[in-house]
Order: sequence, then structure tokens, then C-alpha cells
Amino acid sequence: MEANSYLRNGHYSPDMSDVKKIKNALISVFYKDNLEPIVRQLSDLGIGIYSTGGTQKFIEDLGVDVTAVESLTSYPSILGGRVKTLHPKIFGGILGRRETESDVAQLEEYDIPEIDLVIVDLYPFEETVASGASEQEIIEKIDIGGISLIRAAAKNFKDVLIVPSRDEYANLLELLKTKKGESTLDERKALARKGFAISSKYDTAIHGFFLGDDTAAQEKEWEAPTNGVNHKTTLRYGENPHQNAVFIGDLDAMFDQLHGKELSYNNLLDIDAAVNLMGDFSATSFAILKHNNACGFASRDNLLDSWTDALAADPLSAFGGILITNARVEKDVAEAVDKIFFEVIIAPEYSDEALEVLKQKKNRRILIQKEVEMPTRQVRTALNGMLEQDINLKTDTIADMVTATKTEPTDAEKLDLEFAAKLVKHTKSNTIVLAKNGQLLASGVGQTSRVDALEQAITKAGKYGFSLDGAVMASDAFFPFPDCVEIAHKAGISAVIQPGGSIKDKDSVEYCDAHGVGMVLTGTRHFKH
Repeated sequence: MEANSYLRNGHYSPDMSDVKKIKNALISVFYKDNLEPIVRQLSDLGIGIYSTGGTQKFIEDLGVDVTAVESLTSYPSILGGRVKTLHPKIFGGILGRRETESDVAQLEEYDIPEIDLVIVDLYPFEETVASGASEQEIIEKIDIGGISLIRAAAKNFKDVLIVPSRDEYANLLELLKTKKGESTLDERKALARKGFAISSKYDTAIHGFFLGDDTAAQEKEWEAPTNGVNHKTTLRYGENPHQNAVFIGDLDAMFDQLHGKELSYNNLLDIDAAVNLMGDFSATSFAILKHNNACGFASRDNLLDSWTDALAADPLSAFGGILITNARVEKDVAEAVDKIFFEVIIAPEYSDEALEVLKQKKNRRILIQKEVEMPTRQVRTALNGMLEQDINLKTDTIADMVTATKTEPTDAEKLDLEFAAKLVKHTKSNTIVLAKNGQLLASGVGQTSRVDALEQAITKAGKYGFSLDGAVMASDAFFPFPDCVEIAHKAGISAVIQPGGSIKDKDSVEYCDAHGVGMVLTGTRHFKH
């Protein structure tokens, strides 16, 4: 929750229809740090406070009125404190829907007070595990009541404000001081979202503890951020035969597999790269990928020409690759691609005659790609945790190009620059892409220097008989020195697209100006690791 999410020009201006005023609060926390000012503010606002155990004693010691949960439930804390708040008079007060007549009637019938604010700080399970405590001590730090309170309050966010962690105390105190015990629907929903995130993380930590070093159990129960996806497919093996692997997700929602062996781990990585790449193109196109990188790509008026020109870029690397197109595959295209060995072909549609040709190889995987909502966040393991980021959805277009040189690229060159920029975005860094007339001529992939990537691309283009005269160059990141534009120009490149941002951009621009090369800047880097 942003502390000032409810302020408009310094003044509180909510949609009054969703504003709820806190009348009663339930506080059940492990750590009491920074709780005192919240308790005092609640008291000053005349908000009733319910609590139990150590939290209740802490509040009493502050001289603030507090009602013991036990006096509300008429039931004592039992089983050594394992059961305190788990009672209908507590959860009824949290889960009761204020605008549902039958709920309100039952709350009145059973004398259940509405609880509008729930403050929880869970037992420190992960800290207890990390401390080397005994198994029994760890088990006792599995919070039951606190998790239940968070989930109940978060579920009823339309009426209840949940504060699921001491990390939110400062924001809560600001809200109480500024809004005098009122909250908006957006604020309650934002905290509910955080509550469920904390609950999920907490349960995952417990699950991980019970998995422990049990290798057999770990093979069956993979720890991964699944975003609620329960579909799990066991793969033959991982990146290498000695590695176990699963795919977590619904492949059937993404593809119809018409033929061939089951998809492997490496197939799925290549297919992911292929789908993301083709998603940036609307013209009739064909791509060939190997190890997540395009080794061939062309956009043409008809699909057969697209295939022919895509293959021309690197027929050697195409062996054993992944093929993808955004157009219907007819018999003539099927007969053309059938001449090489490939692992997978992906298309939105196939004619019956095309399928008859393609199915002649029994292991060849034939996929129909369906329309499906793709993720917008990317997660990968790193060190002893995970990295999460937005997926790179930015695609550079002609509208993003700012000409930095005296020479303005021609309209045809700008089309090729846009084409090359799309390819470079989906190629492993450091990378250089060379293109002309809607065709990938060559690329330098995954090099430790940009010069190496460029020289690799120039060498490969020459190997397959391409002239680079009038071709364009795309770079995934800026040029730290003018050496790349000099090498490219001497090879025949006439226009360049790059993000810019180097302190030596001027040197590259000056070289281009001196030799009639057009250069455009986009302002967007496209590293891919």
C-alpha cells in the first residue's frame, strides 16, 4: 500500500461509496516492535481493540483498553496457546458481509462484533529453521491462527482491512493519522493482495522444510513459482540426460500437438523463444531457431519464399532446429521443409495435404499454436533465491527511431532497421544482426564483445554468399567505441540501429557522418541473457 495513495493534491479525495470506517480491530502479532504508536492511535480514534496472549499483555501494559479474545468467545486459550482465535465469534466478525442482510442478521443473533481491521505478524517460521532449532521447536513456529486471520480478512477485503506484516505498520499508522480510521476499497484490496502473497510464501517455506533433503520427494514435488498453475508434466529429462525436469503449465491450452514424440525440455526452451520472436511480426514470416536464437528468418509475400530465404541464411544450423511460421502451411511449403531434418514445426494451421507430407517422419513434432494470454513477468532461479522481472515487451519501430547522423536512412532502410531491431531483441547478448530486404543475412550471437559478434556475423554472411552492400546492422546495446561502425561500413553496411547512451556516441556518429552511413537511435537497450 502506498502511504499517499489516497491523497489528491494534498487532500483526501476517495470514492466515498467504497470507504469503510474501522470500528473494531483485532491484533495478534509475534513481534511487537513499532506496534505502540498504532495501538495508541487506534485508542485515540475510539476504535475497539481485541487481542489475546502476549499481544494483549503488551497493550494492557501501555495502559490502553483492550478486550481479551477469551471474553468475547467465552472460551479459554487451550493446548498451550495452539488454539486462541479459531472461533466463530472471531471469524464471523471478520468474514461477515456488511451488505448481506442475512450475514448482518446472524452477527446480531449471535452477538458477534464486526471486526474491520486485522493486524497480524506471523510466527517467525523461516527464522526458526535458519537458527538450527530442533524439529519440535520449528513445528511450534508454524502459525495456524495468524495465517487463518490473514486469509479471512483478505478474502473479505470489501469490508475489512488486513495488515499482514509488521512491514506495513508505517503505512497503517499514516492511514490512521490522515484518514481517521477510514480506508478505500483500493487500499483494502492492495493489502489483501499482500496478505495472500505472504500466506503463499509462508506455506511454501513450510513445504520446503518438510521436503528437506528427501531427493525422491523433491523429484515428485518441484519448488517453483507456479502462479496458481497446477498442470505439471514430467519430462523425459532436463537440459541434459542426467537432470530431472518438469513443465509447470498447461501446454494443451497453448498448442494442439498433431504428431510426433513428446516435447523435451530443450524443445520447450526453443519453442518459447520461437513463439516470442514470431509474436513481434505481422507480415508472412518463417523462422528457424537453434538454441533459442534465430539462425534463419525472412518475411515475404508468400510463405514458400519466406521459408526459402529463411533457410538460406544458415542451412547448416537449420539441421535439428525449430521451425515456426505465422501463416497456414500448404503442401508446397510442407514438401520444402520436409527436405531437412527438424525437431518441431509450429504454425496456426495446416492443410490436410501438408499434414500428410509432414507426418511421414514419425518423431517429428507438429504443433498448432493457439491464441492464449502470455505471461508478463519472468522468473528464474539465481543463487539461493529467484530473480523476477517484467518480460521485455518493448518492440522498436520506425516511430521510435531518432536519426543521429547527417545521412537520413531511406524508407527501405528504415523498414530493414525495424526488421533487424525485432530480431536483435530476441537474440542472446552480445549480439549483432545483419539484414536486408526483410531477410536475416547473419547474426553474431552470445559473444563477450560486440566486435566479436559483428565479425562473427560478417564471416557467416560471407560463408553463405551474401553481399552486405546496402544491408543494415542492429545492435542490442550501444557501441562503446566507433570500431563497430567502422568494421560494418567497410563490410558494406549502409545504416545502423542501436539504443545509444554511450559517452562515446559522438565518435560513432562522426564516423558515420564522414562515410555517409545513416544511424538511428532508439533509447531502448535489449540485453538478453
